[in-house]
Amino acid sequence: MKNRLMSMTKHFSSMIRPLGLVACLCVLTGCVMEPITGRRRLILTPMSMETELGLQAWSETLKKERLSTNASRTAAVTRVGDALKKTVKASGYDWEFKLFESKQANAFCLPGGKIAVYEGLFDFLRNDAELAAVVGHEIAHATARHGGERMTQALAVNLGTAALLYATSGQGAEQQQRWLLAYTGISNLGVILPYSRVHEYAADRIGLIYMARAGYDPRAAVNFWTSFAAGKGKQSAISEFLSTHPLGEKRIAKLKEHMGQALAEYRKAPKRHGYGQTY
Repeated sequence: MKNRLMSMTKHFSSMIRPLGLVACLCVLTGCVMEPITGRRRLILTPMSMETELGLQAWSETLKKERLSTNASRTAAVTRVGDALKKTVKASGYDWEFKLFESKQANAFCLPGGKIAVYEGLFDFLRNDAELAAVVGHEIAHATARHGGERMTQALAVNLGTAALLYATSGQGAEQQQRWLLAYTGISNLGVILPYSRVHEYAADRIGLIYMARAGYDPRAAVNFWTSFAAGKGKQSAISEFLSTHPLGEKRIAKLKEHMGQALAEYRKAPKRHGYGQTY
């Protein structure tokens, strides 16, 4: 997911650069509220642009990746995805769920609603509800427009780089390079990566509500992340600091904080599946 967002951000930057700052302000959408969490943030990209970039990335993915031939697992991804998408109230999404043949334990969602799950993830999944925790998390990235938020952050960093180059233009190439290296490190560790962790926690919380509304027991999310964290091995606090994803222990603790709200939504679900079909 990180590589795809970086590719989309690079493409977005190349599109936006010729327009200049005035044009950037013309596409300003203002503060956008994140679903469920209520977090307000600035997103400069219109949703139509995010969807277009998502479709381009999806087309590339379909060309490079092989679809799974495992009928039962493919059916599970479709079944769970169809149940979850019904809980999304926002419009403008063309949901599509695909299972790809790969040993990597991963999943991602592109702006606009294209979701990929890799077969390797099933090594850590025991039932539909745990799959719903993963797919719900990915759906949340799309409905929360985290891709657009990341592109806005990248634009801000690019503008900061341009301003720094202008401010240090008279200090010589070597000194200017030192300033750039310092700025890049500070912006990456201080802004970009922490925001990625904010996105992960938000997607966990939003996805928890989506799976509960779809009738899947939200406690399965804790079960999944517990087994997944154990399977992936322990991470140090330093590695978390340099990573876009939070540690398993912290992720699980955050999920438990919101479990009361999720269980209330689960009890109101029109049809409760519990943990659903087992694998």
